[in-house]
Amino acid sequence: MTRKQFLFQLLYIFLFVVGVLMLTLLWLRFYTNHGQELDMPDYVGTQLEEATKNAEDKTFEIVVNDSTHIVGKPGGEILDQNPKGGAKVKENRKIYVTITKFNADRIKFSDLPTLYGRDFEQKRKELQHLNINANIKKFTYDPGEPNHILEVWYDGKIIANRDIERNDVEIEKGGTLDFVLSEQSGGTAAVVDVRCMTVGKARFLLKNLKFDLGEIEPASLAGDDNAIIVEQEPYYDPGRVIERGTKFKVKVSSERPPGCN
Repeated sequence: MTRKQFLFQLLYIFLFVVGVLMLTLLWLRFYTNHGQELDMPDYVGTQLEEATKNAEDKTFEIVVNDSTHIVGKPGGEILDQNPKGGAKVKENRKIYVTITKFNADRIKFSDLPTLYGRDFEQKRKELQHLNINANIKKFTYDPGEPNHILEVWYDGKIIANRDIERNDVEIEKGGTLDFVLSEQSGGTAAVVDVRCMTVGKARFLLKNLKFDLGEIEPASLAGDDNAIIVEQEPYYDPGRVIERGTKFKVKVSSERPPGCN
């Protein structure tokens, strides 16, 4: 064997030994890390897409096993997870989550309590339990009892009145039904004379007549229910009528002016 051949054999042996050592170290590293316990992140309150990417980076897999609609929450938000955040788990663990629905639950109009002809306040409370809002669209004259439902509107369309009942319409939970209610008088009423009244008495009277007490001057007396009204707008004139809901602007005094008994 020549010297050159001998050196080549030594080189081969050296490379073989180095290769075996490297493979052994890699195997030991894999064996040591394999099956080690990891801290489970807490994904509750996180959007599903963001949580999925984060979990994949940590060798975990997110699996959606349930969803529920919650009014006011965006779809895809994680509500619960198993295992819980902070738990010790093995790598490649599956995480089972419950998320919010992307589309709201709906309920057929036929499954709602009867609305037409019924007292609004009572039905508002019943609808509230079904996560449906009730809004007064307007009042209109009707010879029957006041504050009873004459029309039901949804998404800009009438769905129930004396002649119509759209039972096929589906109402989104969290949505709003608009109502037209009855009142025993028309949309106008005679102007009432509130001059010489206290602010508190005038406010009570105007409310009962479906008017409002609006701006009070001077502002320093606006909170004094015993202040005396000396001027009003709209002005009082016997026989004059105005729209219900009109706001009265008044000027007041802390002392009873001449002419007010």
